[in-house]
Formats: sequence, structure tokens, C-alpha cells
Amino acid sequence: MLVKNVEKKDNNTAIFQVEIDAADFDAAVNKAYRKLKNSIYVAGFRKGKAPRAVIEGMYGADIFHDEAVQEIAPEAFEFAVKDQELDTVGTPSVADYNVGDDKACTITFATDLYPAVTLGEYKGLEAPYTEPEVSDDEIDTQVEAARKRNARYIDVERPVQNGDTIVFDFEGFVDGAAFEGGKAENYTLEVGSGAFIPGFEEQLVGMEAEKDGEVNVTFPDQYADNLSGKDATFKVKIHAVREPQLPELDDEFAKDVSEFDTLDEYRADLKAKTLERKSAAADADFKNAVVAKAVENMSVTVPQSMINEKADEFLMNYAESMGVRGAKREDVIKTLGLTEDSFYAMMRPSAEQQVKAELLFDAVAKAENIEATEEDKTEFLNKLASDYGAEAEKIKDMIDENLMVQDIVRRKAADVLYSTAVKTEPKPEEEAAPTEEAPAE
Repeated sequence: MLVKNVEKKDNNTAIFQVEIDAADFDAAVNKAYRKLKNSIYVAGFRKGKAPRAVIEGMYGADIFHDEAVQEIAPEAFEFAVKDQELDTVGTPSVADYNVGDDKACTITFATDLYPAVTLGEYKGLEAPYTEPEVSDDEIDTQVEAARKRNARYIDVERPVQNGDTIVFDFEGFVDGAAFEGGKAENYTLEVGSGAFIPGFEEQLVGMEAEKDGEVNVTFPDQYADNLSGKDATFKVKIHAVREPQLPELDDEFAKDVSEFDTLDEYRADLKAKTLERKSAAADADFKNAVVAKAVENMSVTVPQSMINEKADEFLMNYAESMGVRGAKREDVIKTLGLTEDSFYAMMRPSAEQQVKAELLFDAVAKAENIEATEEDKTEFLNKLASDYGAEAEKIKDMIDENLMVQDIVRRKAADVLYSTAVKTEPKPEEEAAPTEEAPAE
């Protein structure tokens, strides 16, 4: 193979040609013939038995060329990347190909290149930091929620009040006709929870058990297409009204809901855990703001292919988090009710932020001569082993070492930014709206 006419563009793309000699291209044509011959009809031959020369004589000498190029293109591209020491990103495309009279094939490739990054200031950056606090009211709210979760419900003989739990039947009608999904029997509902459409639960207040009742509501405009904005009448019948009895707020309650012997100890633990969560969130906001400033200070043109790849990565990570493994990205997008265009429109901002953050960390690592030591690798593997309850050696066999090194180096580069950053008092608007920049490493 021979690489020629390499042209690097200012927009992080490259176009080049790879010449494949006649013998190698003929071998690729043979592979294409074997792959396609069963789908080509030739009179006088059983399916798949017609010789290549006969098929080419009938349909043209170039009948297998498209498939042959697809067959040999990955190898030719990899050869060119190594030969020219190209740092490519994304999926390359075959822009054109030509088969000469000598049967050699020249393939023209177009590919994106890893973008050049010019760092700006990345050390000593200032970013707002909100010192986390936990009020007694917050703890009171959590304690009350625990009391409610541990409440006993007793049947009462009185009209429904807000906060009661009822068991009831209902059936909905629009224009006098029952509609699908609008009927249930012995349904349990906490009145005032907001589980039903606006106006429904409020009208249950005051109703009595074993008496027919009626609720009139209007479906919201953004409801199901066949019900959106329509008036509806629900026939209801309540079978049971149950009143919550909350446990006494004492040491016995603390023993029942926690590992602590006293209410004071339980509240102190809730406060410590709440403060820990708030501190983690405050640290994340601060780090994200630092990264955002460093990104703003650098200069880079990000290839669209990198942004699309990151968006796809987000998509598949989401699918796996939902227990969907091995699904095609197209199927996941359809499952979410999206199209290709709407998916990328939705994901592009966050994907671009993340790509820029990663480019920043890579550039900082290069500027600071950061490397992954053997000690770093061992620590990384041991942490993974601890997280997944496996042996470090087994984890090592399962992961890509290059990706592991990349992750370690980027984290160490990020630490350079964080360790030198300066926390400042947030302005009023910054306190009201935490940063939503690229996730910190």
C-alpha cells in the first residue's frame, strides 16, 4: 500500500489517498465475490455456483468493486494512520475510489483529526463556592417524612379530610362516554398527594364512605391526545377512609427507624449525612465552574464527529443504567420517542461541554508532563475491585489499559485545576442558579 496526496484542512479534517496494488485489491474482490455470489442470479447455474468471471462478464467487471472497497478500506485506513502518524477521531468516510487499467485501486479517505488546543489560564482560577449549611427545619422535614413512612392507618367513620388515605372505585366519562384507562376498583389514594389531575383530589374532601359521589375536572392541555383539554366527569364511591396515626417523636421512634438509641443521636446522624451530601454537591458545582472557566480560556475547534460520539456514549450509558444492554443505538433512540435530529439537538450542548473538558484535561496533562505511574494503575484497579467485589487481577484482564491510563491522566490533570483554584463568595444570582457546566472529572 502507498499513501499519497495527504491534505490537512484548517477545520481539523484530513483528506488522503491510499493506493492498493492489483494483487491485494483482487484478493478483496474475491472476498466480495464469495460474500455476494449467493444473492446473484445467473442462468444455467445453481444459486451461488456461478464463477466470478461469469458474473463479471454478465454484470460488468466492477460488480464487486463497491463491496471490495468496503472490505479493504479499514485495513487501508489503519495503514495510512500509522504511516502518516495521524491522530484521527470519529468514523472515517470513503470519499471516492478509482480502479485503474492496471487493476490497482486508489481509495480517497476523509477523516476528522484530533483538534489542536491552545491553553489559556488554567491555574489559580476563581470560582464561586457556597459553604453548605443544614438547618433544623431541614432535619425536622426529614424526621416528619420518616414518621409518615412509619404511620399506622386506622379506619374512621367521618367524611374525607386532606391527608387521609382512601380506598375507592372510580370511572371517568367524556361527553357521556367512558374512556379507556379511566376506571379502577378498590384504588388506594392519599388525598392531597397530587397523584391525580388538578382538581380531582380536592373534590374528594367531604365525601363519605359507601355513598355515590361525582368529580368534575378538565384534563390538562398536555395530557393524552384523546383527552387533552377535555371536560370529564368521574363517578366515585369510597369504601374506606383511613386516618394516619404518626408514631410519637421520642427515643423509641429513633430505635425503630434507625440504629440509634436516642432521638438526638438520630437527628445528629441525619444532619451529618445531609451536610455530607450538600458538601459533595457544593464541591461538584465549584469544580464544574473551574473547568468552565478553563475551557472558556482555551482555544479549540471541536470536530462534530467527537460531539456525536460523546452523545452516543451518553445514550448507551443511559440505556445500560436502565438495564438495557446490547441494544442498538437506533432502537434506544426510538424507545425514548426521539428521532436522530431531535436526539442530537437535545444532547449536543452537554456532549460538547464534556468533549471540551476532556480536551482541556488532555492539554493540561501534556503541558504538565503528567503520566500514569504503576502506583496509579494499581490504585485504580484496587478501587475498581473494591467497588465491584472482584479481584484486582481479574479486573485488570477485563479493562482496556489505554482507557485506564487516559482516565488516570485526565483525573490528575483535573486535580491541577482544582488544587490551585480559589473559592470566592457567590454573587446572589450564582447562589440562585448553580452551574451546569461539564461534569468535573
